[in-house]
Amino acid sequence: MSTEDLNTPQYTLFKDALAKKIISKPGMLADPTTLPSSSLDDEAFNDLDDFTSFLSSEVWPNLPKSLREATHESRTSIPDLDSVPLDNTPTSFIDTLISCGLSDDSESAISFLRKVLEDYIDDATAPPPVWSKTRTKECEICEREVPLTYHHLIPRETHAKVLKKKWHPESMINSVAWLCRPCHSTVHHVASNEDLARYLHTVELLLEREEIQRWRKYASKQRFGIRRG
Repeated sequence: MSTEDLNTPQYTLFKDALAKKIISKPGMLADPTTLPSSSLDDEAFNDLDDFTSFLSSEVWPNLPKSLREATHESRTSIPDLDSVPLDNTPTSFIDTLISCGLSDDSESAISFLRKVLEDYIDDATAPPPVWSKTRTKECEICEREVPLTYHHLIPRETHAKVLKKKWHPESMINSVAWLCRPCHSTVHHVASNEDLARYLHTVELLLEREEIQRWRKYASKQRFGIRRG
């Protein structure tokens, strides 16, 4: 499996769903000798992350593309999990579950995988956060604890164009950053609304701009509400 496949948000969600199922099994991983030496090296015995990474990387490439690319936007095109064939599940995945006591046989191993997939799909297709409730205590640019405003990272007047040209998924359309008024004004001075929407649609991207970095360095040292001189 390529590095890109391992870096997708979906793969991470699947791996986490698998880890939660493993942890929920009473007594699992308490004894490192329960992990199969044939499939994991000694260093991995006490490491749940290594164990779940191994299992995830074994089964992930064999899952249908519609599952591996599941998002909130694609939720209506995802087939019912009971109808998804899992006959091509690698024997290494099944044998590991059986060896570790997570499953009794091949049938229960497939059942275990379906339960993991149910949790994964729930997480992958969950609706986006209510962005107005992501409020922080500090400005996300200057990091001062001052009165904040919210900045639409994708300006509202560009929404129709953003969706038409598919610059970003619909789930990001109402994303906001919490900024103090001076930082908010600075952001709107460095680029047009269209450029903000297309190229500067996250706080991380904004902070890569030299103008923002210069302003941030200055603003972070200023005490709010204090006049100098």
